[in-house]
Amino acid sequence: MTASFDVALEDAMDAALHEARVALSSADVPIGAVVLDPDGVLIASGRNEREARSDPTAHAEVVALRRAGSVLGNWQLARCTLVVTLEPCCMCAGAVVLSRVARLVFGAWDPKAGAVGSLWDVVRDRRLNHRPEVIAGVREAECAQLLTDFFADRR
Repeated sequence: MTASFDVALEDAMDAALHEARVALSSADVPIGAVVLDPDGVLIASGRNEREARSDPTAHAEVVALRRAGSVLGNWQLARCTLVVTLEPCCMCAGAVVLSRVARLVFGAWDPKAGAVGSLWDVVRDRRLNHRPEVIAGVREAECAQLLTDFFADRR
């Protein structure tokens, strides 16, 4: 990776962490996501909205991918990058594959439901028609701490 790419990922993760913190205001699990276009420009963002919408599919990744599709006028997000604070679950990993996202970047690992290497590896399954590049562990400690604090307050 080049230095400018590293900076772009840091900035994108800043935006995803901001979205995660906003999710806290509606009592949603603090997970945030952003989509970058092929030039690295942020075109869409999302956060968990399951509680706010009473929608089981309103995960941060799905919300951000839907918004990116609207912005681009296309469900195929080829050459785009999805940056998310937590390793995607099966549903979200499937959405990454089906939307043709070129690169998936995430912060913290999810040993309970992660589908990008923790429990499953949906995005690298050779039986599927698309496999994005994966960059894991970007600001991992910061992303994980946000979730640890959230769940500690609820126990």
